[in-house]
This record gives sequence, structure tokens and C-alpha cells, in this order.
Amino acid sequence: MEGADLAGKILYPWLMLVLGLILLPSAFGVNLGISEVYLKILVKTLEWATIRIEKGGRKESILNPASVGIIERDESPMEKGLSGLRGRDFELSDVFYFSKKGLEAIVEDEVTQRFSSEELMSWNLLTRTNINFHYISVRLTLVWVLGVLVRYCVLLPLRFTLAFIGISLLVVGTTLVGQLPASSLRNRLSKLVHLTCCRICVRAFSGTIHYHNKQYRPQNGGICVANHTSPIDVLILTTDGCYAMVGQVHGGLMGIIQRAMVKSCPHVWFERSEVKDRHLVTKRLKEHIADKKKLPILIFPEGTCINNTSVMMFKKGSFEIGGTIHPVAIKYNPQFGDAFWNSCKYNMVSHLLRMMTSWAIVCDVWYMPPMTREEGEDAAQFANRVKSAIAIQGGLTELPWDGGLKRAKVKDTFREEQQKNYSKMIVGNGSLNSKSD
Repeated sequence: MEGADLAGKILYPWLMLVLGLILLPSAFGVNLGISEVYLKILVKTLEWATIRIEKGGRKESILNPASVGIIERDESPMEKGLSGLRGRDFELSDVFYFSKKGLEAIVEDEVTQRFSSEELMSWNLLTRTNINFHYISVRLTLVWVLGVLVRYCVLLPLRFTLAFIGISLLVVGTTLVGQLPASSLRNRLSKLVHLTCCRICVRAFSGTIHYHNKQYRPQNGGICVANHTSPIDVLILTTDGCYAMVGQVHGGLMGIIQRAMVKSCPHVWFERSEVKDRHLVTKRLKEHIADKKKLPILIFPEGTCINNTSVMMFKKGSFEIGGTIHPVAIKYNPQFGDAFWNSCKYNMVSHLLRMMTSWAIVCDVWYMPPMTREEGEDAAQFANRVKSAIAIQGGLTELPWDGGLKRAKVKDTFREEQQKNYSKMIVGNGSLNSKSD
């Protein structure tokens, strides 16, 4: 009994603290300013740590070498690159040029870099952030140890409690609301459950979100498209408004949440590999946007998570169904924690735990003016125009590559294009004509 009494004495004030300072303010969308004070203390601490590192004389080893590049690339066209190696006809020495280009692509290609965590220019007292960190001083090491104790012994239990409550309320709440007949009351309750639970879950990461240009928030009957860094992108956006989501079917924890959410709101989940599913998704999306009373649809056209530095190719399917597109740019501040999900390396639970043991998740969200397809513009061109606008607004690098390369090999069409260019150059030099003579 003594053990039960002791546990009760510990749990009761803990739950009262969570309920009074976090859960209730989250449910009503009230900010008590605790996160702002916490971030100010963090900023001062990290500034002090940076100064100590620089004074330690190890600045060069801490800085991220990726900005310089592992190798020096030659970006000149094929004709110029081969001009110094060959004569007029095909020569065996041409092999050296293609071998060099192949090695450059393997060592440092634009795609692979976007699927690894973003390195920082200075250490933020998270060991996993920069592998180049070395011992600097006793004081800095003590601060790091203190940070580990705070993150794992204080913040992690608090955040885990909030995450458990938020996810449980979401699963139970959406399941119960889903039992009601379709009506305006059910829609209002569904919005309330989604908003409340997402706000609680964002607090589980010490999330601080800065929304810009709220006058451009997505409207009912429209399509909201955004760049994709992490599954919590959904939480980030849903704390400011509700959406009908479109995404791939997941298993595990994510699958449980998806199956519960779809009971109260017309979300659309699909199997990536099923062509039949894609046709059904397109049909359902067209029906959805035709009803201006329905929630805006949230789509991540990249189809996979990118590491918060770039925007990769937008799949054109989202831009073929018509309707108004509401672009949104999301940019995380890597100084406080890494939000990127490398799904090939970590499962969902591991990813969430990594964020919960970071200092905080801080991000900016920019709502952008709505865009529509122009006359004579095909879906791919429209997708590229929207992608460019998001990249510029979020300060991200725009890349033409398909994010699907994360899981698949390079398409044959890319290789064939280079082969055609080389063939045209050979024909231009007259080698084929000489053979025919």
C-alpha cells in the first residue's frame, strides 16, 4: 500500500501540472507563453556554447563540410566536356568522361543528400546533430550532460504523457464521432476533436509554430499542397485548421491513427503500388472539390519526406483534377531539433522518440495566394510553377528530381536521354556518314 500511496502522490501533481498548464490551454488554443521563455533560454545557451566552441579552436572541425562539397564538379555540357578527349569520331577515351560523371554521381549526387539529416553550421548540444563534435572544455561537457538529463529525465516523460493523451483522445474521439449520422453536428465535433488532439500532440514536441499570411488560409472545396519533411507536417497544419487528408496507407501506430481518423472525416488513404487505387483516389478527389462545403484537401505532392533543405518534383496527379490550389510552405528551424523522417532508416515510433528527445520543434508556415491552372498550361507545368513558388517562399532549393528515387532505381528514360545526346553528337561529327560511305 505504501508503494501505491507514493505513486499516487507523484502521479497526482504530475497529471494536475499537465492538465492545468498544457492540456486545457491546448484544447482552447491558448498560449501561456511558457514555450517562448523556454526557447529564449535555449537560444542564450546555444549562443554561449557556440562561443565556447569557437574559443576552443575547433571551429573548422565543427563546421559542416557539405557546403564546400566533397568533390569539384564540372557542370559544362557533354560536348564541351568531351572536346578535349576526342577527335571527330567515336574514341575509346570517351569512356573516361562517362566514368568520371558516374563517379561524381555516386560520391555526391543531388538526390541522396536530400534523404539524410540536415547538418548544422554549429553544434546545438545534441550529439546526433554533428558527428564532427570533439571535446572542447569541462564546462561545455557539463552543460551537455545537464542537457541530456533535462531532455531524457524531464522533457521526455512529460512529452510522452502528452503524446499518449493526444493520440488516445484522437483515436477514441474520432471513433465515437464516426458513430453519429452525417450532419453538421458531426462535422463540428470532428473538427473539434482534430484541432484539440493535434494541438496537444504538437505540445508533445514543445512545438512552436509561426503562421504567416493567415488571410490566405486554404478554403473549403480547395486543395492545399505543401512541401513534406515529416508526418508531423499534418499536425503542424491542423493546429490552425482542419483538412481532409490524402496519403499512403501505413501500418503500425500510423495505421491505427489513420483508420480511426477516417471514421469521422472523409480522408483518402491509398496503396502506393496499386494503380487501381490511384484511379479511385482521383475520382474521389474530383467529387470532393465539387462540394464547396467540404474541408480543403491536404496533399503532399512530393510523395515522400525530404530533409528540410529542398523541394523535389511534385507529382502532377494532384494538379490534374482541377480546382483551386492553395500552396503552403513549411520550414523547420534545425537549430532546436531535426524533424526530417528518414523512413528507410527509422520506423515511426523511433522517429517520434528522436523528436521528443530534441530541444524543441520550431517551424514557420507561410500561407500563399491561391493559384489556378492557366490557359494552355498542362498539369506538369502547373505543378512546377506551384513548386517554384513554395521553394522561393520557404527559402528551399528547387530540384527537378522525383522523390521516388529514394526507394527506386533511376528511370530508363534518364539514361536514354544521355545516350540520345551522345548519339546526336556523334552524328553531328559525321562518324555515321563516314561508315555509310
